[in-house]
Amino acid sequence: MPTLLPLPPSAGKMKPSPKLQWFCKWLLARLGWTMHGEWPDLKKVVIIGAPHSSDWDVVLVLLVIQATGMKVVFMGKQEVFRMPIIGSIAKYLGGMPVNRAAPGGVIEQVAEQIRNAEQMWFALAPEGTRKEVKEWKTGFWKIAKQANVPVCCAYFHFPDKVIGVGQVFELSDDMDGDIAKIRAWYKPYQGRNRGV
Repeated sequence: MPTLLPLPPSAGKMKPSPKLQWFCKWLLARLGWTMHGEWPDLKKVVIIGAPHSSDWDVVLVLLVIQATGMKVVFMGKQEVFRMPIIGSIAKYLGGMPVNRAAPGGVIEQVAEQIRNAEQMWFALAPEGTRKEVKEWKTGFWKIAKQANVPVCCAYFHFPDKVIGVGQVFELSDDMDGDIAKIRAWYKPYQGRNRGV
């Protein structure tokens, strides 16, 4: 079986089907993936994953979530959650519906839900796309700042088939400086198609 990181006491946990959990562990091992690092023992955190350069990233994240029983939250268009089957699957996997047209915007909606939650690990890709970008989207920083939670860096390193969890950044008031430091931290890691 693959090396999976144990969840700390403060992590949210779901109850995956034992057969599905076993299958996801088996598949990660069969594909040769392992995990390095340590999850932070925090009740609330914004987890960012990079480099996001392939559809495989989402597949690997879903396998890790099911294999470990980790409960994470991600955002999706509210229209998706109205579809009977797809909406149910999205909710089961941790999807949070957001109204992109709402006053105050998506960032405030997500930050408010984190603030009001007893426990929430919120995850997103800072690049916002699989394509190479010169600048990261600033949404992850603004959500974490408004929710008053730190940012935890998770990464893919395809050459060694590693999914890792690394540094936790406490944010300052300097958004550009914080993002530059976080991007620099990711420099050693290589996604399927590129680095950061």
